[in-house]
Amino acid sequence: MGSFSLPHLIVLALVVLVLFGRGRISEMMGDFGKGIKNFKQGMTEEENKPVPPPPAQLQQQTPPAQPAPQPTPSDQAK
Repeated sequence: MGSFSLPHLIVLALVVLVLFGRGRISEMMGDFGKGIKNFKQGMTEEENKPVPPPPAQLQQQTPPAQPAPQPTPSDQAK
């Protein structure tokens, strides 16, 4: 019940040909082939693409710590 026999497949092929026409089917298959070709080409380009080096990390330079001003003897007397 679940499989198609050869006569079923022939009738199905004829219905598809009548609905879409021979030219339209060949166009669709050509477009399908081009799509697969472009997909494969994109995949190989992605594999062959050199990996750019990571951007140089900016090192934040902190200014040297300033020593706290020493209290003068006159400040201590106040």
